[in-house]
Amino acid sequence: MSAVLASNDGRGAEGAVDTPVALITGAADGIGWAAARAFAGAGYRVVLADLRAEAAAARTLELGPDHIGVGCDVGDEAAVVGLFERVARECGRLDAVVNNAGVGSPHVPTTEQDAQEFERVLRVHLTGAFLVSREAYKLMASRGGAIVNISSIAGLIANHNSPAYNASKAGVWLLSKNIALYCAKMGLDIRSNSIHPTFIDTPILDPLRQRFGKEEAEKKLGRQVPLGHIGEPEDIANAALYLASDESKFMTGAELKLDGGISAM
Repeated sequence: MSAVLASNDGRGAEGAVDTPVALITGAADGIGWAAARAFAGAGYRVVLADLRAEAAAARTLELGPDHIGVGCDVGDEAAVVGLFERVARECGRLDAVVNNAGVGSPHVPTTEQDAQEFERVLRVHLTGAFLVSREAYKLMASRGGAIVNISSIAGLIANHNSPAYNASKAGVWLLSKNIALYCAKMGLDIRSNSIHPTFIDTPILDPLRQRFGKEEAEKKLGRQVPLGHIGEPEDIANAALYLASDESKFMTGAELKLDGGISAM
């Protein structure tokens, strides 16, 4: 599914759309922005979707004129349907989706978890991944594609004070498998896999940095990782690119742990 850009407008000599297209949610910063750069560098036309429309548009200027920046609340069904109508209209195809949009959540035990906050986190992580994947399926059904869902090591290993985050990321993990099995049963060349990072150097760590200072916060987190440090957004972006490429063509319904060894303990 990876390819080299055929022309600046993504069309070959006869006008056929032949440049692969990747849609990345939460693309304005962190893992999403790293993924956007990685996919663009691999020859994809990238649709950068983010809740912050202006930030998404600004990022496209950094990538170049062939790419698209659009605002979208992934938990809003009408907004997601509208996003995919635009992708179909302006790109004519879709080869890869990276469901990366995410939010942080206060660390509290289940007994103190606010119901609205719980629903907010599930809405972005789980409902968002479901809606985007559902609409992506419609565009990918005729020619195939890859869905890459950014879950978390917290979706595989629970802790005592992140009920919303644990539940939503675990849901993303099994949703990925459900999509993979359905597409395989239907004989469609659509693969679905999940990535499970540990602490990554993204804005989601900012509250901890503000509390302890950047250096001390990252040291505290790094001490929990066997490799001794937190990860970089590019670590996850490179994995997403692999899962979207033909190099992983026999991989579906799998989970890729990028956790510095935490799950091995």
